[in-house]
Amino acid sequence: MPGKLLKIVSVFALLALVATAQTIPAGSTITVRVGSEISSGTAKAGDRFDATLARSLVVNGKTVAKAGAPARGKVTSAKSSGRLHAPGQLALRLTSVQVGGRMVPVSTRSYFAKGKGHTKSNATKIGGGAAAGALIGALAGGGKGAAIGAGVGAGAGTGVAVATGKEEAVIPAEAALTFTTTSAK
Repeated sequence: MPGKLLKIVSVFALLALVATAQTIPAGSTITVRVGSEISSGTAKAGDRFDATLARSLVVNGKTVAKAGAPARGKVTSAKSSGRLHAPGQLALRLTSVQVGGRMVPVSTRSYFAKGKGHTKSNATKIGGGAAAGALIGALAGGGKGAAIGAGVGAGAGTGVAVATGKEEAVIPAEAALTFTTTSAK
């Protein structure tokens, strides 16, 4: 008798899960606010993040989850920034949303974030160092001094670019991110 009761309860639980799963169809947009900062410099693929719905999730005119409901996601890719090139990159997906008091799994497209490019900043640092070096060299030693000073200044500018050059992808705490579901869940 207990085995039969367990089977019946299991069937009803499975039916309830299927019914709930169909409440968020493919193509639905879900906007969440992340709970804490996510940076390509520290995040790793597989890291989880917590969020809340930024606005109510409405499907076919019916609210299935209210704004403020918990949601969860994971980092699917994280690449730290290089010093002089290749800004940091992040890819995130939403994995579940609370619907009717239960966390319901969702499948979404990735949200991508990329750090600022290095080119303009590095060119300014290196070019500025070269110009300053040329000016000092010209004042100290004329034309030949200007050439030597430009080389030394460019080297110093490159050193500054290397020391300060990381451009991580950062998603600040409380940032609103929008995901699109890819299959009915």
